[in-house]
Amino acid sequence: MSSFADQLLVLVLLINILILGTHRARVAIRAIAVQGVVLGMMPLLIHPVQGHILLITLFVVLAKGVCIPWLLFGALSKIEFSEDLPPFLGYAGNVIAGAVATVMAFVFAARLPLAPHHQELLTVPAALATILAGFIALASRRKAINQVIGYLMLENGIFIFGLLLTEAMPLMVEAGALLDLIAGIFVMGIIINQIGREFSSIDTSRMTALREEE
Repeated sequence: MSSFADQLLVLVLLINILILGTHRARVAIRAIAVQGVVLGMMPLLIHPVQGHILLITLFVVLAKGVCIPWLLFGALSKIEFSEDLPPFLGYAGNVIAGAVATVMAFVFAARLPLAPHHQELLTVPAALATILAGFIALASRRKAINQVIGYLMLENGIFIFGLLLTEAMPLMVEAGALLDLIAGIFVMGIIINQIGREFSSIDTSRMTALREEE
């Protein structure tokens, strides 16, 4: 893997921290879009350029960098959304949790019995750190739109793992994974719109206040 690819993975890790620490949903959506474009370009940097590698790159960049952010911005524009509700851990707590998760990912990756040509790469620790950051975003954020972004971070971490197998992985496997992701985003968009329509809020913590009528 080239040093430039390692620098892009460092950028991915910094974007994780940015998303965990920002209170603006639009900033988080733009950040996840940039992360998607960066990850979409990675196969070209770590594998020989072939036809299926180019198709994967084009598909991932369009899906992660254009289509999914466009859907999120569309959902955001149709609902009443306030930025004043902090995550359960607080913004500083989220950043600290993300930093600790990143350190833990590097420590854990160093202990894994990886293949010799994978031991010095940032791919595995970056993948683990991004997955953990996605879990933190999912668990700590109160707004459904931010939880969708956490889900995207989680999927991005899984995609980074897949970079190690891109040469052996057929195009349809990658396409199937991304189609599952897009389907999940559509479902989450429907849920967000429904919550906003029925309850005038997309604060998922309010769902605990629902009670069945006797």
